[in-house]
Amino acid sequence: MIRIAFASALLASAAVATAQLPAGNSAPQPVPFTTTIPDPVDQPYPGTIALNVDATDVARGIYRVTETIPVAKAGPMVLLYPAWLPGNHAARGQIEKLAGLVIKANGRTIPWTRDPVDVFAFHLDVPAGTREIEASFQFISATKADQGRITMTPEMLSLQPNSVSLYPAGYFTRQIPVKMTVKYPAGWTASGAIPAKASGSTYSYDRANYEVLVDSPILAGRYGKTWQLTPQVSLAVYADTPGELAATPAQIDAHKRLVDQSVKAFGSQHYDKYTFLLSISDNLGGIGLEHHRSSENGVTPGYFTKWNDGPGRRNLLPHEFSHSWNGKFRRGANSWTPDFRTPMRNSLLWVYEGQTQFWGYVLQARSGMVSKQDTLDQLAAIAALYDSQPARQWRDLLDTTNDPIISARRPKGWASWQRSEDYYNEGLLVWLEVDSQLRQLSGGKKSIDDFAKAFFGVRDGDWGALTYTFDDVVATLNTVQPYDWRTLLTKRLTEHGRGAPLSGFERNGYRVIYTADAPPSFSHGEKTRKVADLTYSGGFVVGSGAEITSVTWGSPAFDAGLTLGTTIVSVGGMAYSDDRLKAAIAAAKDSKTPVQMWVKKGEHYRQVSLDWQGGLRYPRLEKIGTGETGLDRLLAPR
Repeated sequence: MIRIAFASALLASAAVATAQLPAGNSAPQPVPFTTTIPDPVDQPYPGTIALNVDATDVARGIYRVTETIPVAKAGPMVLLYPAWLPGNHAARGQIEKLAGLVIKANGRTIPWTRDPVDVFAFHLDVPAGTREIEASFQFISATKADQGRITMTPEMLSLQPNSVSLYPAGYFTRQIPVKMTVKYPAGWTASGAIPAKASGSTYSYDRANYEVLVDSPILAGRYGKTWQLTPQVSLAVYADTPGELAATPAQIDAHKRLVDQSVKAFGSQHYDKYTFLLSISDNLGGIGLEHHRSSENGVTPGYFTKWNDGPGRRNLLPHEFSHSWNGKFRRGANSWTPDFRTPMRNSLLWVYEGQTQFWGYVLQARSGMVSKQDTLDQLAAIAALYDSQPARQWRDLLDTTNDPIISARRPKGWASWQRSEDYYNEGLLVWLEVDSQLRQLSGGKKSIDDFAKAFFGVRDGDWGALTYTFDDVVATLNTVQPYDWRTLLTKRLTEHGRGAPLSGFERNGYRVIYTADAPPSFSHGEKTRKVADLTYSGGFVVGSGAEITSVTWGSPAFDAGLTLGTTIVSVGGMAYSDDRLKAAIAAAKDSKTPVQMWVKKGEHYRQVSLDWQGGLRYPRLEKIGTGETGLDRLLAPR
């Protein structure tokens, strides 16, 4: 499509600007551009792509790819590298890691040119008489964390097909057939959603369309074990060492209950087979990414072996499993795209991610993956965090759905004021309020479970995508319980103000309080994150090496001039330790004397006074009244 209107508008505005410039100043005009990349059409691609991946170079983290692509005619052709990736909600394809691209036809090299506007696109001219072209390249995966997520180690690898493939422009990706073969290191096994036949360490995968292939990652490794949780759902675990695979029957039973409770909640299964892909590693990069018939889950060692130490990362699997229904099967209409070049629009992420976050905590409690009390304490921490963040005064919840595109999860200096992907946890609070309203309006006869069955429980077995709009969400809520849901949801999405929307807790029988002692799950979180979390005790977090990793905008820590990257050297004239700092904050509650600290930033030292007399404060949920409440019923097994 030629951008004539765009160019004309620029030329017109430039003419006005030129007339206002002093005589003699240079005033260039914009160069209009055209695009020759064909738009996707919903028609079958002529032939099946053969994708061969050599994944044996785990020492250097290099995937070697050979791709044979049938062509229907000679002339211009465009190959695309996936850019806009589902689950990433942004153009996160790692095009910078594609290297060594050579394209051949009939044994001769064909020159290619990268598109000057869309750098994920490669233009070439197919010679007359060509029936197929061959593209070969390498995907140079990260070998250090500062290069991106590490996907290859000597013990295991995480293969995402979008990283090791190109696809022809001009077609819906669901219309492009692909047959993939992967060679793994000798002695390794591999797991994924697409069935495969193994010949030694080479796996030949069943033919699938390109949309399904990209949605079907693979986890492979030296040490792996698979548990069948139900006839349709399995748990495939790979670890750095065999000892990390030592799951007890009770632990596997908890995962079985997760599947059972999820199916009961949503009333359907939107997969033929589903595989939890779980890596337990200090070396492979962590991940939590949803797919329709699988999920990528990466945790550090101790998932099974330190099960009793605390909840750890056990919320990860309930969250990603819920996505099979919410985000994969039911998907916001403006975030579904026909290929991986078309930009996504994220305005419905408060449903896609926010309600999934909600169900992740509900299902961890219902299944016993995490205890009810730990779940209550985790929910209290979420409520307290958002109640303490001042950014809602200027930036509404709906605008945070743009954050995957705006910031791509890059570090922020003042996240409490800038906001981040708050549609996750503030979205959770919104859906908790919806549940509480349903219960109150119906006299306890209806709840969010009824919404889940009506919204997600349709077309059992369908693992396509059924899109929805804001109007569809409102309409479904009204079929469950008539109410002005449009006004409530619009208000929560667009309002400004202090504090978080916490009425869902109170209407469901709990309120947030603060105590001087941290709940076990909070303490466990501090230990695993290696921090002293004083967000509610002055407004800051201290990480390893006594370095401040978070400061709440407008808090006493902010007023004291503390910033990220500042190191605390001493507290009250004594060398810094987490315990010493916490003791000083506790003592200041009675003495009313600011906590004195020496801090260091670069080569500069200074003394600061933390003027906070509230003592140590940790959030909890306290029951209002007696008896079983709505929140109790929400977290109870079905």
